[in-house]
Amino acid sequence: MVQDSTGRSGIVSRRKFLVGAGAAGIAGLAGCSSNGGDESNGESDGGSNGGEALSGEIRISGSSTVYPVAQEVSRLFKEENDGVNFNLTRDGSGGGFENVYIPGDSDINNASRPIKDEELQRCRDNGHEPVEFLIAQDALTVVVNNDADWLDSISLEDLQTIWSPDTQPETWSDVNSDWPDEPFDLYGPASTSGTYDYFIGRVVGETESDQEIRDDFEGTEEDDLIAQGIAGNEFAFGYLPFAYYVNNPDTVKALSLSEDGSDPVPPSLEGAKSGNYPLARPLFFYANQNKLQEKNHLQEFIRFYINEADEDYVAEDIGYVPSSAQMVEDNLANLEAGIAGEYEYSG
Repeated sequence: MVQDSTGRSGIVSRRKFLVGAGAAGIAGLAGCSSNGGDESNGESDGGSNGGEALSGEIRISGSSTVYPVAQEVSRLFKEENDGVNFNLTRDGSGGGFENVYIPGDSDINNASRPIKDEELQRCRDNGHEPVEFLIAQDALTVVVNNDADWLDSISLEDLQTIWSPDTQPETWSDVNSDWPDEPFDLYGPASTSGTYDYFIGRVVGETESDQEIRDDFEGTEEDDLIAQGIAGNEFAFGYLPFAYYVNNPDTVKALSLSEDGSDPVPPSLEGAKSGNYPLARPLFFYANQNKLQEKNHLQEFIRFYINEADEDYVAEDIGYVPSSAQMVEDNLANLEAGIAGEYEYSG
């Protein structure tokens, strides 16, 4: 079944589905699977496999950032293939790799950063090759409380100062004397999140202490909770995927970002696509090549996913830059190589 732990607030048609589809709603949509990965060769009136009925379960773990895309694509695939059931969880990129995907328990792991070398090696040690699919782009968004009228933009250098364990300022004025003499109330993704990993690599960088990032912040895999926490304190501060900012447009305020003295750039899909926005980043999912070879319904779902990922609703209703034509072509090539058992991840 497709499992979900929370609903998502939204503003447009497809997003209304995501809002209302809590655990019970999604489970009701997908139904329960009793045959695991088995598949049927019976005939049907439609479906994504040229009229052949598809059945079986698809387990998708990993990133909460990529989750809304996987959720919507799964829903659309389910409409055409009601014998295929989905189990979707938001474990974080790292949490999904560590606890579900690397051991071989999930078919797909969503990731908001590339697979790490040590994760790749552990997959191979467990006898399976991860097949990479680059499916969208995000504008990671830095947000503050709506009442923070003293701040509209911030530099990556100041972000590093705020979040580094080497500096760890206690108040806003410790960073900039023009800012309030009030303590930070910090929110961000949990350490299992790919967004956490990306932020450390892109913003915090190397540290002299034995910590990657200051630890006095509220960490969560539920990105909407980051927005909610910041909305509750005038001096709160944090970062979250652009899609979750778009879902909370009246709750928090997004900051424009500058780097090395450049003009501040607001978060936007255009900035993410062009790369002009400093925290533009790619989004991925990884398929288990062994399972891809074994499961026809998984092959057809990923083919469907690749082709759906360039649709306008990825931007308009979810909040990410859709796949380009080149990304679709490259992803289809990776899929065919994976089905043939000839794919080897090269980074």
